[in-house]
Amino acid sequence: MDIALIIIGFLFCLLGLVGSFLPVLPGPFTSWIGLLIIHFTDAIPQNWTFLGITLGISIVVWVLDYIVPALGTKRFGGTKYGMIGSSIGLIIGIIFMGPFGIIIGPFAGAFIGELIRDSSESSKALKAAFGSFIGFLAGTFLKFIVSVGFLIFFFIKVWENWGELF
Repeated sequence: MDIALIIIGFLFCLLGLVGSFLPVLPGPFTSWIGLLIIHFTDAIPQNWTFLGITLGISIVVWVLDYIVPALGTKRFGGTKYGMIGSSIGLIIGIIFMGPFGIIIGPFAGAFIGELIRDSSESSKALKAAFGSFIGFLAGTFLKFIVSVGFLIFFFIKVWENWGELF
């Protein structure tokens, strides 16, 4: 049973990495669930302090993920249209352009969103799209770093208790 929990926990950590790029999946929180799952094995002792701290980190990053893109968009003169367009552009970009769409999609979506709001101001829309894109990248980078950190913690916990697992 322990091996199955380790595999499921690992899959959640990997899903958390993917969730760092997809706005519909909370990356760090999903990775945290992987950490939680391995603490239910008999081989890895439960450490509620560790789980509480990492949960707190994942919640802070989740909240920041909503604040950072908004700050980037506002800093460059954008509106909610740009933020919504950035998220929609990311999803469409991934579907039609694969990994390359992660970069192009949010920028194009924010630009189109700002043009929908006010089509006469293309230079302002471009500036706002750039701000939304920078905010999106900052939030994504933060989520990715935390998810990678949780994956490293996962491997450390498994490695420390390798003898009890096998």
